Amino acid sequence: MDIEVLGALAVRENGLSITPTAPKPRQVLALLALHADRMVPVSALTEELWGAAPPRSARTTLQTYVLQLRELIAAALAREAVPDTAVGPRSAKDVLVTMPGGYLLCGGGGASDVRTFERLAGAGYRAMDAGDCAGAARQLREALALWSGTAFADVQAGPQLQMEIKRLDESRLCALDRRIEADLRLGRHRELLAELTVLVNGYRTHESLHAQYMLALHRSGRRGEALDAYQRLRTTLVQELGLEPSARLRRLQRSILTAGHDLAAQTSTAPAAPGTPAASAVSAASAAAVAGERLVPTG
Repeated sequence: MDIEVLGALAVRENGLSITPTAPKPRQVLALLALHADRMVPVSALTEELWGAAPPRSARTTLQTYVLQLRELIAAALAREAVPDTAVGPRSAKDVLVTMPGGYLLCGGGGASDVRTFERLAGAGYRAMDAGDCAGAARQLREALALWSGTAFADVQAGPQLQMEIKRLDESRLCALDRRIEADLRLGRHRELLAELTVLVNGYRTHESLHAQYMLALHRSGRRGEALDAYQRLRTTLVQELGLEPSARLRRLQRSILTAGHDLAAQTSTAPAAPGTPAASAVSAASAAAVAGERLVPTG
């Protein structure tokens, strides 16, 4: 079974889609696919579909949705060659299994695109920690290319899927942050400006992305715009969150004000731990002060 969730939900068996078009069965399949090869309790499926106050008919309705999914699976299995074994061909009930208290989707280990993303991102983090910025940028770029939109983009998400969507988005942001850091270390600040302009507009309170944007602007000879970017971020943080920029971001602003051309030659002096955003050191004078510290996104 092929399962993809980094964008629209796509579940295929024998190359044939078994993804229903109706919202509720689609939601059931999404949760089963998320926990592929593990039993999902009826209570969890019920909460995902109807929240804390399910209708009296919830269990019966859920059984109807499972039946609809099995019909799609059966159509896909009909294309499978009959194996030359004593066991015989699989049935839809072998793929979507009823268990005491719940259901299990035999999915071959879960979402293939998530597994590939995590493998590539992990390789990128390790390359970054080893000082191989070119390798890190390449691996992380491949990982991010697997995304075609928000995870489960076309699924009506209940509480459990919403948590998973948030987790996956945080993983994507971490990979994006590290890839941009690698590109900055490789001197690609001018190439990054268009991408960072879009990102800071989309993540208006994400300090790490704004720090990278400020650094790319300054290294491109646009010091005034870098300082303007800081002021816009500060205004947004104060107005929307009631917070001032972090001490690390304030140090970056002061370094841009005072470091002059020295800033263009500096990169981070301390590797960040895998999965966490890293602050770029901004000048020879401030590098020692920020070594080992990281900008933490506030939104």
